[in-house]
Amino acid sequence: MIRRTFIAMTAAAALTAPAFADGHSKDIVDTAVAAGTFGTLVAAVDAAGLVDTLKGDGPFTVFAPTDEAFAALPDGTVETLLKPENKDQLTAILTYHVVSGKVMSGDLSDGMTAPTVQGGDITIKTEGGVMVNDANVTAADIEASNGVIHVIDKVIMPAS
Repeated sequence: MIRRTFIAMTAAAALTAPAFADGHSKDIVDTAVAAGTFGTLVAAVDAAGLVDTLKGDGPFTVFAPTDEAFAALPDGTVETLLKPENKDQLTAILTYHVVSGKVMSGDLSDGMTAPTVQGGDITIKTEGGVMVNDANVTAADIEASNGVIHVIDKVIMPAS
């Protein structure tokens, strides 16, 4: 009986370890690319010159809008932001989605605020679902080698 339990536990550990390790071996940018739902975010990070930063040591917490979130912006917004002359505005929007440090969902509390890399604060709500400002968190705690990603359904904008 003990031998069977030990064999089952060893087999389970062997099967799950490579999947777990692979998820942590990629940095935030590579994790977003591999997910396949953040093409617009990755293009924006590249246009803003933030790829090396988000591949850096961190740790970072990224509230990552999906492609659908970017598509919900008014027509032409993404295209306008991606133009080189709008790099500062794009950088401000993107860095408003980033908090220094690794903040897991268990670290959140209702009404808490957190300073973003952009300089503004975001507000977290946990009652009736987790929200960052007015965006819903649709997936949480996607760990990367240099931080964590929380998926949101809306692009959040810093105060102008």
